[in-house]
Amino acid sequence: MRSGERGSESFGALLRFYRERAGFTQEALSTRVQYSKSQVAMVERGERPPKGKLVEIADEVLGTQGALLLLAEKEFGKSGLQLWTEDFLEHEKMALSIHSYQDHVMPGLLQTESYARAVFNCVYPPLDDAEIDERVANRLARQKLFARKPVAVLNFIVEQSALTRPLGGNSVLKEQLRSMVEFGNLRNVTIQVMPHDRQTPVGPMRPMILLETAERRQLAYIEGHIGGYFVSQQPDLGNLQGKYGMLRTQALTPEDSAQLIEKVACEL
Repeated sequence: MRSGERGSESFGALLRFYRERAGFTQEALSTRVQYSKSQVAMVERGERPPKGKLVEIADEVLGTQGALLLLAEKEFGKSGLQLWTEDFLEHEKMALSIHSYQDHVMPGLLQTESYARAVFNCVYPPLDDAEIDERVANRLARQKLFARKPVAVLNFIVEQSALTRPLGGNSVLKEQLRSMVEFGNLRNVTIQVMPHDRQTPVGPMRPMILLETAERRQLAYIEGHIGGYFVSQQPDLGNLQGKYGMLRTQALTPEDSAQLIEKVACEL
């Protein structure tokens, strides 16, 4: 939690009242709002403010008729309803290690300007040009992490299908693949490709990032269609770390991955 962030016992108590009245458990509500159960509990205890779409979705599914929306704006203001992504980016800047899994696109930290622009051009509902420019600039600024001191340990697992999906066209994809090979040559970076023919025993996976903060706190960040959310409590955190470890053993080695990436680029 960033310095100065505070929850609200009043908001938390009201959320709990309406949740219980509607017959929702914390776990059931967490599924609807794309939080973890522990995060819902923290909001209800007043330990942190609601973020992402929690207030909007909870107001609808719990039938509060605007009561949660009104209290949230009074307690936190509109700035209190920020995406979990903003918290993640603050942790990422000083992270000791990052382990990322992506299934449909290249990891954000590895994206070239043209590829990132192609990704944001696919967002629905569509973004205007100014917002796309801002998001691309912010994404590229994150790459300062690669040259930061002390260096961070970075591991990326990418599904093979992402290597062949021509977002922005073949020339954009080829540039992206070449850039990934260069990143993979850095001493603190490993890139692994999950080939098509692997039968992973961990079940369907969402894009996720495991992160060790500067304070050596372990976090997981799960991406969703309306934003991301943190997992910081056991056993969920340990399960995600175990799944990621299994993915690493099933993925190609960094050397074989680099060869495959080069092969795909040469064939474009």
